[in-house]
Amino acid sequence: MKLKKKIYFFSLLSILGMGSCVKENDEQLSNYDNNKINLVVADNFNLSAMSATLRRSGLDKPLQDGEGPFTLLAPSDLAFNNAGYGSALAVLGAKGDVIARIAQYHTMDGKYELSKLPYLFNQELRSRGGKMFATHWIKGNDTVLTINGSRVLASNIPASNGLIQVINQVLAPYTHDHLGDAIAAENDITLFSQALKTSGVLETINGTGPFTIFAPNNAAMKARGYQTVQQILGTDPLQLKALVDYHVVRDRRFIYDYILSTGSSNTTKQAMLNGNTVDIKLLADPQAPGSFNSISLRGIGNTTDVALVKRDVLTGNGVLHVINNTLRITQ
Repeated sequence: MKLKKKIYFFSLLSILGMGSCVKENDEQLSNYDNNKINLVVADNFNLSAMSATLRRSGLDKPLQDGEGPFTLLAPSDLAFNNAGYGSALAVLGAKGDVIARIAQYHTMDGKYELSKLPYLFNQELRSRGGKMFATHWIKGNDTVLTINGSRVLASNIPASNGLIQVINQVLAPYTHDHLGDAIAAENDITLFSQALKTSGVLETINGTGPFTIFAPNNAAMKARGYQTVQQILGTDPLQLKALVDYHVVRDRRFIYDYILSTGSSNTTKQAMLNGNTVDIKLLADPQAPGSFNSISLRGIGNTTDVALVKRDVLTGNGVLHVINNTLRITQ
């Protein structure tokens, strides 16, 4: 009889204990916040690659556990695809250090309502991965936001611990403090890099700045008559300075800055370091009729338009673009 009572007593305790666990689990579930930044991103089918980036880098946990506030710049899946990273599965299989740098550069400590920024070009902001530049401007009937020349597609998406800004490009963290170092690191502009050194302009563009460089690639320099580094070393520095100065802008200019600042004629002029101007023409976006997504250039002496080969390479003191021809003052 006593044994039966003991069994009954312990069974009752077990049932009560189970009831207590269920109650605690229910309370935990009811207190669970599924509106943290990383979970909002994970729940958006168009941000699957960014969600994979956060998981691959391990940044999803701080964004979930941290009170914040944080601001996440989230490139769309199309942006990741255009940048060569492919799908979310490809991101998970990419190099960890590369993905970690991307995740850090797209994460900001603090709540940045970009739509409340002043109407100015290239206002400096800081992310965990370094400085970046935000533009808030009006183009026609549209109010436009950009980060490092990348369009903000959706702004100020709320999360319980911050905001999400969806952008149309994967931002590349800058790795060079000076333009000269960024130019030297590009394999296809070695001749122009040497022209900068021999002309003495390298010291200028490595200064405080900001500057923007339209650097002709090696094929363009060869077409201009500069076949080798040795030939450039033997060229009159003043002759090279005249060439190089016509490819330097004393300002920070992303390509989309020209799209925003150019009027209804779709053409504008850019003053260069030597005081002469270059004609800038907006190029239509074939996937969005009535919109523009790039530019071409034409120097005073050019007979054909000069095209971009690479764009918007950010450095600590400016921006580098690579072009497929040299800009000419005379034919």
